[in-house]
Amino acid sequence: MYAYLEGKISSHAPGRLVLDVQGVGYEVHVPLAARFGTQGLLRVHVHQVVREDEHRLYGFPDAAMRDLFRLLLSVRGVGPAAALGLLSGLSVQDLVGAIHGGDVRKLVSVRGIGKKTAEQLLLDLREKIASFTQQVPGGGLARSGGSQRVEDAVAALVGIGFSEKEARKAVDRAAADLAAELGATAAEQLDVERLVRRALSG
Repeated sequence: MYAYLEGKISSHAPGRLVLDVQGVGYEVHVPLAARFGTQGLLRVHVHQVVREDEHRLYGFPDAAMRDLFRLLLSVRGVGPAAALGLLSGLSVQDLVGAIHGGDVRKLVSVRGIGKKTAEQLLLDLREKIASFTQQVPGGGLARSGGSQRVEDAVAALVGIGFSEKEARKAVDRAAADLAAELGATAAEQLDVERLVRRALSG
């Protein structure tokens, strides 16, 4: 499965972009509200859906939004189109807030989401969504440990046999330990190799 693609946007329409990766154009379906850069190389975090009659890529500007999309897909009755619709109809902040707060009215305001689906979202995700995201200064939402450095460290551990859950837990613990030892600013400047070594030693 792809984690991300890096290239230049060759065309961009509402809900869709074509990313040119070394001469190969990848069609990627994206949330309407997603904002991508337009200059230089662009990294698009992707989720691939493979079915008998089609292969589709869904793309997001950061790993946190992509992982929220995957979390939505874990809900019974929510497919890629509905998940993409939720991320198009509501901002990440509003969507997470609606699920965390049990706001059925806000969820059903999204086209294609009925009351039954909204209630299933609350049933399946209300507890998971609280641990998935955290409020950060400025009012945004980010996955805990969501920096690119952390994501690269997680990918390195997955590459040597860790499950993603195990890898993320080990890296988050290592990042917290290093921040406690060195201070948050110094810890943020450490390279991926140091973070991986600490995660492995934990």
